[in-house]
Amino acid sequence: MMRFLSFKTLAAVGFACSSFLGTAQAEPRGFLESIHRHATLASTSPGNGDLNPYAIFVMPQDSGVLHKNDVLVTNFNNITNLQGTGTTIVAYHPETGNISEFASLPANLPACPGGVGLTTALTVLKSGWVIVGSAPSKDGSTLTKGDGCLIVLDTKGKYVTAWKGPLINAPWGDIAALDRGDSATLFISMSGYDLPGPYYKDPVTHYPPIIHKATVLRLDLRIPQGQPPILDKQTVVASGFSARADRDNFLFGPTGLALDTDGTLYVTDGYDEEVTAIDNALTRTDAVTRSGDAVGRIISRGGLLNWPLAMMWVPGHHLLVSNGRNGQVVEIDPATKKQVYAQWIDNDQAQQPPGNGDLFGLAMTPDGKSFYYVEDDMNTLNISTP
Repeated sequence: MMRFLSFKTLAAVGFACSSFLGTAQAEPRGFLESIHRHATLASTSPGNGDLNPYAIFVMPQDSGVLHKNDVLVTNFNNITNLQGTGTTIVAYHPETGNISEFASLPANLPACPGGVGLTTALTVLKSGWVIVGSAPSKDGSTLTKGDGCLIVLDTKGKYVTAWKGPLINAPWGDIAALDRGDSATLFISMSGYDLPGPYYKDPVTHYPPIIHKATVLRLDLRIPQGQPPILDKQTVVASGFSARADRDNFLFGPTGLALDTDGTLYVTDGYDEEVTAIDNALTRTDAVTRSGDAVGRIISRGGLLNWPLAMMWVPGHHLLVSNGRNGQVVEIDPATKKQVYAQWIDNDQAQQPPGNGDLFGLAMTPDGKSFYYVEDDMNTLNISTP
């Protein structure tokens, strides 16, 4: 989201669903009930002044210049705060509390249609190769949006190659991955198809039109020993998610992706305020399409969800989702389809409602007890702990 710097006091207030009103002796029902503290760790703005942190990825092992437990963060805006123009990935080093620049790409990368604007699509393979999405723009809006690409970097943050084509258009949301070492399967949402500029309005609603063409793409990779990954196959596994151009937020589109052990893929559809499930995502050869008002099986809709964005697994086999329109995260039990709990992790009163537009990426800490998040109005990496 496009945000200008402001001053605030970092604070958070717990908020429980009405189903939890009761005695203090009640048995904890979710991960969020164990979280009580929220703190800022570091600025995510590197030397070139890039702003608007989006993706978070925690390194599972040492790799090149990165160390196990380092935290990678992408930046979507450049120093002038234009969206779709950020070109850097920074690395937070928890053992020292320092942050450094891991990668800096040219703004006009010829291999990437439209250039570079790094999104929430970020992962690091076991083999060390970094894959990051680009949804670029020239003026900070979808009016000049390029199709973008997926960029492959080596273990030192250097550009290796880019993947582009008709099935890749504004790689936007979290990358859900199954990494086997010599091969990998990635799922990435594509949210840029046929989006007009943000000032084009539907004559009936007087808002930018909703385009039901966003997809989830499965990418099957082959990873030869010591060589960059090879993109062997691309399959659209879901199609028809809502996408809409937006002046302040660049675009609305499916953002959170989380893969279950049974092959079910969960997706947040922010504009429609829902989390849906795509069955057999690892093996299906056809796309789940929009049926009525949803793509896939509805797991959760409305309630505490308020423009759901990034999503990840937390202890208890629950899903944790960040809200885009307020400073809350929401815990969901996909088995029962219940919204378990919600908590304020950003109650910035400068936004209405508090924390509106501040949250985006999420990632668990290696010990499984805490989680990282970004506040893109302050350009910081934060942590929530017991």
